[in-house]
Amino acid sequence: AAALTAAALEGRPYGLVVCAGIGGGFAPDAPLGSLVVADAITAADLGAETADGFLPVTELGFGTVTHHPPASLAEAVAAASGARTRTVLTVSTVTGTAARADALRARHPRALAEGMEGFGVAEAAAAQDVPVLEVRAVSNPVGPRDRAAWRIGDALAALTEGFGKLAPVLESWNTA
Repeated sequence: AAALTAAALEGRPYGLVVCAGIGGGFAPDAPLGSLVVADAITAADLGAETADGFLPVTELGFGTVTHHPPASLAEAVAAASGARTRTVLTVSTVTGTAARADALRARHPRALAEGMEGFGVAEAAAAQDVPVLEVRAVSNPVGPRDRAAWRIGDALAALTEGFGKLAPVLESWNTA
């Protein structure tokens, strides 16, 4: 947010914000080492837990819970990198149980991955009216915590390889 604001005040606003990193993937749709490009960046647990279930802030009458990257850009990035494109969830607590994974999937059936930063980055970008893109490489399955199953090195390698293919897409993308 600070960098976006400073750039805008200096008359050099950014044209795009890219949030990239590793995260959990919802099996079987986002296996370890795969890439996911968000077509929706959703705050999965921003709201209120009630006796009737979870209510997102939008149902409470304020805020937003989803930002949408430019569809043409998300599609082009996915095509160039071999990524899958669907919703990436932002969670404030990483999922560590099958029950929570099931609950998230029930509330967000299009979810492919979860991370912890995307929605915050998207909020900062939206505040400056700058488009946002989120790219995740899957390092672990969403669900029970099993550190032995994490493949952080493989995910970082996949992210690096995917980004190596994106320069032409990002350079040619037109925000107009």
